[in-house]
Amino acid sequence: MAQQNLIVIAGPTASGKTSLSVALAKELKCPIISADSRQFYKEMSIGTAKPTRDEMQGVMHYFIDSHSIEEPLSAGTFERLALQRLEKLFKKNEYVILVGGSGMFIDALIYGTDQLPHSEEVRLELNAFYNTNGLQGLQEQLRENDPKYYQEVDKNNPVRLIRALEVISITGTPFSQLRSRSKKRRPFKTHYFAIDIPRNILYDRINQRVLDMIEQGLESEARLLFSKKEYTALNTVGYKEFFQYFNDEIDRSTMIALIQRNTRRYAKRQLTWFRRNPLIQWIPFQQSEAMLADCLKQLD
Repeated sequence: MAQQNLIVIAGPTASGKTSLSVALAKELKCPIISADSRQFYKEMSIGTAKPTRDEMQGVMHYFIDSHSIEEPLSAGTFERLALQRLEKLFKKNEYVILVGGSGMFIDALIYGTDQLPHSEEVRLELNAFYNTNGLQGLQEQLRENDPKYYQEVDKNNPVRLIRALEVISITGTPFSQLRSRSKKRRPFKTHYFAIDIPRNILYDRINQRVLDMIEQGLESEARLLFSKKEYTALNTVGYKEFFQYFNDEIDRSTMIALIQRNTRRYAKRQLTWFRRNPLIQWIPFQQSEAMLADCLKQLD
């Protein structure tokens, strides 16, 4: 049987992952699995920079529009479902591409996760607590209940804080004690690439992308979702700032500036996550054709 190869195309938001992954998929004649933790959701398109049908160029994509915000997809569930999908895809394909900026979901598929419990009721309660007490409230709760994990976690990421507090609430055990961190064996070979883009270029692309999203109708999309803002998936840059604007908490120019700033900060956290992995092969940011050539060269 031919070697099964999973090719990961990672990198920060607005770094050109979509165009590179599609070009590579067309070259290798293989499908793509999305590992973007917000592009899973049918209700969120413009604000997640979800690839359009034209951008997909006829390449089959999985885990885009696969779920509803009312049925949140955890990293553990993604691991299980994506492995099932890969098993089917590798029967017909030597290569499958995994693309996204969500390092936790990428690592869940290639390294495995600890299957920890979920409770939507507890999650909603924690989201309500966050809306009332802010990021500092979550940080203080986690520091009190699990000081060890508090020292490790990205303290500016409310999703991570809420997830840890959710597990603690359900199990009564510190999150840090429940994570085994043991890597699981996979039946495929992983080629892990990430786009290395200069920060000044990245920030310019992010600022312009935000303006493009607003031009494409992000405000209308956010208004349709405003009544569901308590759902975890909508605690996302580009939506939460619009919700503040709708509540008359900030003016329009401040809202746009905040989306740009918070997206830049998110990109910085993404890069921090990827740079911790010594196995990643960094592809210098260039035109898609040049990055494609670099990837193919590494695969030879």
